[in-house]
Amino acid sequence: MKRLQKYISECGIASRRKAEELILNGKVKVNGEVVKTLGTKVSGSDVVTVNGQTLVSEEKEYYLLNKPREVISSVKDDKNRTTVVDLIDTNKRIYPIGRLDYDTTGILLLTNDGELSNILTHPSNDVEKEYVAKIKGFLTKEDSEKLSKGIMLNGIKTKPAYFKMKKYDKKSDIAYVKVIITEGRNHQVKDMFKEMGYEVLKLTRERYAFLDLGNLKSGEYRKLTTKEVKMLYSLK
Repeated sequence: MKRLQKYISECGIASRRKAEELILNGKVKVNGEVVKTLGTKVSGSDVVTVNGQTLVSEEKEYYLLNKPREVISSVKDDKNRTTVVDLIDTNKRIYPIGRLDYDTTGILLLTNDGELSNILTHPSNDVEKEYVAKIKGFLTKEDSEKLSKGIMLNGIKTKPAYFKMKKYDKKSDIAYVKVIITEGRNHQVKDMFKEMGYEVLKLTRERYAFLDLGNLKSGEYRKLTTKEVKMLYSLK
């Protein structure tokens, strides 16, 4: 027997948190009856439907993509723009774990494993994401320290992070900054720099937890190994 929200996430429909929302909103039926109680347990013989779709447990797949610019971190796009899922050759219903902005490049994980997605995106697990930001201007030591200690964004202080300038070109007034955060707020790195008066010209995510891009070129991807998946699960 499994909790209903866990079963839904394991079927690749949504993360566990999203599955809980679906249940509470009356979108889930078990054996034809709407279930709104979190923690309801189901077995393999139960018929579970979400929004009228009968769930079937899928074999899990895990991918690491070097996301190019101008690609949407979504399953589909109403403007018919290329999505990250379009770049992966699979017939499984995979989706990205978290997201990267339209013009941000680098590491993005995709899977149909809702349980792992929940582990990697849950705030309490503090999974590290490392970026290199190309910014306009010289990042002062004072500003770097402020960013690292945390600043107020939309009324909420950011968690302690790591901001350190790697290189500065005086002629072009361009700096390259190493950034490590453990949160997953939308546009967080760009917004943090903007709050301090810096414009981000380019942003690349180079590391997710212990995973890096390796030799993957823009738009290329690879499957994660069994060992890597187990290591990701251990981050809980």
